[in-house]
Amino acid sequence: MMQKIQKFGGAMFTPVLLFAFAGVVIGLGTLFTTEVIFGPLAAPDTLWYGVWNVILQGGWTVFNQLPLLFAVSLPIGLANKQNARCCMEVLVAYLTFNYFVSTMLSQWGGVFGVDFSAETGGTSGLAMVASIKTLDMGMIGALAISGIVIALHNKLYDTELPEWLGVFSGSTFVYMVAFFVMLPTALLACLVWPHVQDGIRAFQVFVSTVGLPGVWIFAFLERALIPFGLHHLLYSPFYYDNAVVNGGIYAAFATQLPEIAASTKPLTELAPYAAFTCTTWSKMFGCPGIALAFYFTAKPEKRQELLGLLIPITLTAIFCGVTEPIEFTFLFIAPPLFIVHAALAATLAVAMNAVGVVGVFAGGLIEIASLNLIPLWANHWMTYVMGLGVGLVFTFIWFVVFRFLILKFDFKTPGREDDEEIKFRSKAEYRAAKQGDGTVALDAAEAENPYAVTAAACMELVGGPDNIVDVTNCVTRLRLNVKDETKVADDADFKSIGTSGCMKRGKSVQIIIGLKVAKVRDEFEKLM
Repeated sequence: MMQKIQKFGGAMFTPVLLFAFAGVVIGLGTLFTTEVIFGPLAAPDTLWYGVWNVILQGGWTVFNQLPLLFAVSLPIGLANKQNARCCMEVLVAYLTFNYFVSTMLSQWGGVFGVDFSAETGGTSGLAMVASIKTLDMGMIGALAISGIVIALHNKLYDTELPEWLGVFSGSTFVYMVAFFVMLPTALLACLVWPHVQDGIRAFQVFVSTVGLPGVWIFAFLERALIPFGLHHLLYSPFYYDNAVVNGGIYAAFATQLPEIAASTKPLTELAPYAAFTCTTWSKMFGCPGIALAFYFTAKPEKRQELLGLLIPITLTAIFCGVTEPIEFTFLFIAPPLFIVHAALAATLAVAMNAVGVVGVFAGGLIEIASLNLIPLWANHWMTYVMGLGVGLVFTFIWFVVFRFLILKFDFKTPGREDDEEIKFRSKAEYRAAKQGDGTVALDAAEAENPYAVTAAACMELVGGPDNIVDVTNCVTRLRLNVKDETKVADDADFKSIGTSGCMKRGKSVQIIIGLKVAKVRDEFEKLM
């Protein structure tokens, strides 16, 4: 079950990879079409506005079709074979499901307690999915339908039909069965989901009235679930679905940007729902404090070497919002530090909210600048300056707390190891060490490809190709399921080949590669 959940998390993250670019486009498009910033140049009847509005509307593509994107992406991680064909099957079945729901509600909406004549959005419980007016089931509905079709695909794709029915085999057969499965599924959705929507609305009210304690709990769990790869499941309904605001925080905040930019009212008053996109503060201010603590508690003779590791992974956390490289350097050797880290992250999130800093603060500095600082600086710079002051204070707190705990309990954080070099071995050194094993062979071209070399090294350490069941990836991690977990090497061995470490949970293995993980996975699959 844990393996399936982790693969689910990896597949869920696939469309999220598109958000950074889409967010930048929306941020710039909103900035350049905001009249309060650019004056008459950005008036609605100008060519400048027209051109940038075209770009802005194109930028909304990803956010306007989120359920569809998440439904289609799930087979990437969960289909056992022919993932691309399964994506197509899910797309067609999901559209079929929504056409069924739309027709049922248009004919018998009153029976289900739904006013199908109402406008989509708001409290109507209706939404548009690929131009189909249907129930607003958000990602939950999309992922449920996707999961059903994936299960059918895994079971039925290889079904042998009589030769005279051969044209209906493969994907056609899967869709045929899915078509008829979608009929009762659509009926069940019409019967049950309106009541679920009532519960969701009650949850939204509860969350919005909890205040700062709710922010603390959310931020703490978001960090604490990272080792299990389940943090995506926590924040996705808040950021991209309707947990606290219709359409998700990202979409709602981006839509409201012109109004927020033109107003001098406090951000907490203009966008109170944006209190939950607060996870970036630990990335921007916490990770530098951790890095400083590692540096000043390291052995003096290892500090220079350690600096070469800390600078890039800290900058990655600050600018890209990817914290796994630095967090996984201490997660497994000092788990209590990670719990303290999560608690400090939650406390900083509350402090930021307390001084009025809310907005889309979930990614790195690049995303923050495009969706917050650039378009909103003119009227809200004082709030951001106060936030910077709070953040720097917490950087010092992180440093002091981590330094104290590391020294107090003698945690073997980077640079404090007794018998292990912190410097990664080169790929050439690794090849030399493994020469003659014959487990994974690289040709001359592959030997010059750093991604192929890393893939081969990882394959060696997980027990070779015969020990691998399947492989997927998220934004930084290579995720594998293996046949025999005892053949998988230790975390230190993975660090010695240039990765940021390895996490093992039963037969599930996660190798921390970094932002180049997709290229490593491509080479890994070639070697398989």
